[in-house]
Amino acid sequence: MSTVGKQLAAGFFFSLCVLIVVALSFFYLYPLEDWSLLWEVEVMDIPAAGFIVLVTTLLGLIFGLRSGWLHKKQLHEIEDALLHIEQGRTFTPAESSAAELQHIWKKVDSLGKHLADQARYSQKLANEKAEEQEKRIQEIVSQERNRLARELHDSVSQQLFAASMLMSAITETPSSTRTAQEEKQLKMVEQMIHQSQLEMRALLLHLRPVALKGKNLQEGMKELLVELSQKVPLDIQWKIEDMKLDKGIEDHLFRILQESVSNTLRHAKAASLEVLLIKRESIIIMRIVDDGQGFDVNESKATSSYGLQNMKERAIEIGGTCKIISIPNKGTRLEVKVPVVENVGEEND
Repeated sequence: MSTVGKQLAAGFFFSLCVLIVVALSFFYLYPLEDWSLLWEVEVMDIPAAGFIVLVTTLLGLIFGLRSGWLHKKQLHEIEDALLHIEQGRTFTPAESSAAELQHIWKKVDSLGKHLADQARYSQKLANEKAEEQEKRIQEIVSQERNRLARELHDSVSQQLFAASMLMSAITETPSSTRTAQEEKQLKMVEQMIHQSQLEMRALLLHLRPVALKGKNLQEGMKELLVELSQKVPLDIQWKIEDMKLDKGIEDHLFRILQESVSNTLRHAKAASLEVLLIKRESIIIMRIVDDGQGFDVNESKATSSYGLQNMKERAIEIGGTCKIISIPNKGTRLEVKVPVVENVGEEND
């Protein structure tokens, strides 16, 4: 039976009990000479005895209905509060004049806060665990990349170098027995080995990128470009101005330079490379230009390139822009502009 039904039955039973007790008390104190008067006297066309029973019953039902509705409403409020707690939402405890219900609401509120604190603590542990796991994965990936880079450098890279030296010796040695077609094929093989060396160096740069490691951006850029000029047959020119930058900006600009140089070595087939890092007014400008074969920046393959997207995303992360202009058979120009945001304290000084 529902709460309202139980309260109705209780009210009806209570009203009958009150009627019986009151009637017995009244007739005991004021006994009637003729009991038939209870049926002869009418109130609103209803015998007095029936009227008294009807009124008492209606009052009991009204009381039971109101009491049942109030109890049902309070139970629904508690149920809604528990549902909010289960779903992790906040709720406002209902006001109640009954001391017992006030005590229950305090318990429900305390339970909600306790579960919220537990959920917050669990999420914090989960975040810390995920961050730690991601850090471990990054360390494992970095170690594996370094291992692959070492193995490629010690094996494939050295073999390519030996093959390149051997092919150079063969092509430079005159021979009357080789035909023009054979000479052409040897030159093609030499060019293929040369291109493979460039791609291998670019791959090693990808696998084991040089970190700044305590150096500023200018020192890191110069060290990288000097090393490249010693290892690859490129005419590399640079202009790098001294400036003080935040660590985050330095790291992102250095990674963009590495990505751009790697793309040049792998795809551009360029003869020269120019790198510029300057500051004009409140704008940092890094420009990388090569005279390679270029590409169509509007092609789907270019727009979906991971390397190009990575450079643009790095520029956006430091509040800058990355613009790439490339013309087939003319070369490629990449320009990154980053605004310098001065600290308020430094401006006041």
